[in-house]
Amino acid sequence: VCYDHLAGELAVAMLDNLLARGVIEDRDGALSLGPDTGFLRAFGIEPEALPRGRRPVCKACLDWSERRSHLAGSLGAAILTRIYEQGWARRTQGTRLVTFSAPGLAAFEAAFRSP
Repeated sequence: VCYDHLAGELAVAMLDNLLARGVIEDRDGALSLGPDTGFLRAFGIEPEALPRGRRPVCKACLDWSERRSHLAGSLGAAILTRIYEQGWARRTQGTRLVTFSAPGLAAFEAAFRSP
């Protein structure tokens, strides 16, 4: 994890997928929600309920290990929370390591890595 959102190879792939689907839009380096929120709703996230204020909903965060951006902001945090809630992964206490179960990794890849 990176603070409260997913980091690393899977997180970079997830952001790429969300951009390719139009769930998130990149406007000259500034990320924002796209107009189609169906994917997020199906995943269990209500876009209107995402906290707004000082923290952006979508933000690109440079991944130190991948040297590319992953998704931060309240949406990045909400997605990681849903991953935990669905039992796809767990965080190792006292570390930044997120471990996916085999079924959880398959579910993640079906949701976020497929075209």
